Amino acid sequence: MDEPARKIVKRLKEKGLRVTPQRFAVYSNLLSRRDHPTAEQILTTLNENTPTSSQATVYSALQTLRESGLIREVLLEEKVSRYDANVCPHHHFRCRHCGKIEDIEWDAFEEINLRSLPSRLKAESYEVTVQGLCEDCQS
Repeated sequence: MDEPARKIVKRLKEKGLRVTPQRFAVYSNLLSRRDHPTAEQILTTLNENTPTSSQATVYSALQTLRESGLIREVLLEEKVSRYDANVCPHHHFRCRHCGKIEDIEWDAFEEINLRSLPSRLKAESYEVTVQGLCEDCQS
């Protein structure tokens, strides 16, 4: 087993998860990407060479990985769940033309004072989504 695979196994075990081939494949796939894929995109990628994963298996693995804190579910557009293995606090940029999504470092913006919200609201966290045109779509 190579070093990246050992690290994945270690992370899964540290979270108390059984290391199943499907869970390993989904997590490994997400760690190798920066495009914030949907479950369907992950399934397509996993089945490109050898169709062995089902939609239910991928959704189950994603749910388990999300609940354990190894990945995030990101909602950047209506009715579309995307997944991100970068669980460090960060923001997102979404191109309104091509749909490309990029991470924005957390400290790119001044901190938002959550205490300035009306007292009836209890904020727990926030994330900024910037929408606009990516470099490719500007031309």
